[in-house]
Amino acid sequence: MTFSLKRALAIFHKDYKDLSKNMYVSFTAVIPLFMALLYGSQGELTIEMQYIVINMTLSLVAAFIQCSLIAEEKEKNTLRGLMLSPASTVEILAGKGMLTFLTTIFIIVISCFLIDYKPESLAVIAVAIALSTVFYIGLGTFLGLITRSVMEASVVIMPFFFLFTFGSYGAMLAERFPIFKAAEYMPNTQLVELAGAVQLGAGFADIWSHLFVIIIWIAAVFVLAYRIFKKRMMD
Repeated sequence: MTFSLKRALAIFHKDYKDLSKNMYVSFTAVIPLFMALLYGSQGELTIEMQYIVINMTLSLVAAFIQCSLIAEEKEKNTLRGLMLSPASTVEILAGKGMLTFLTTIFIIVISCFLIDYKPESLAVIAVAIALSTVFYIGLGTFLGLITRSVMEASVVIMPFFFLFTFGSYGAMLAERFPIFKAAEYMPNTQLVELAGAVQLGAGFADIWSHLFVIIIWIAAVFVLAYRIFKKRMMD
């Protein structure tokens, strides 16, 4: 089956209407803007502090909105109908991911303006943030498929919110506590390290390993999400 942009856009339009009616999810999505205003008022920020706002946006917007959209479909018993529709799995995931992706990028751009973040290489950071957004959309899809309601989704997302917003600080404790060594390979930590290298003048040739780790996370989470999605189709 070939990919149908028309079907994907129809799903995008439906999700946009659903999201605009859900004030709880919409309010949660703008929390990073309040944090950006707060951090921005403190003057010059370190790259680590700036990326607390960016990683918070990725987890609260990309992951949570996607998780909520999927969970709401399940709560309304409409996900089954969507799975049985002519739309393919890729079209469904693309349609649901487009709204989340655009919303996330929009809020990150506004947040960067509020915290006065000016990367030395906009192209490198744009690619890294785009890839990170795709990962969090995959995470949200996976979590949405294993939850049964929007309220349950808001509870399930919280451990991941703290892990992927503040988990990069765990890498700083790796020398004293070896167990925190694993934090160095988390996608949020890779993004912070990449951004730090870019501020020192690094280009694509210097940070490809960070992008590669993020891509591995993307592949892993979408494999999980796809398997759960196909399992729900068979149930």
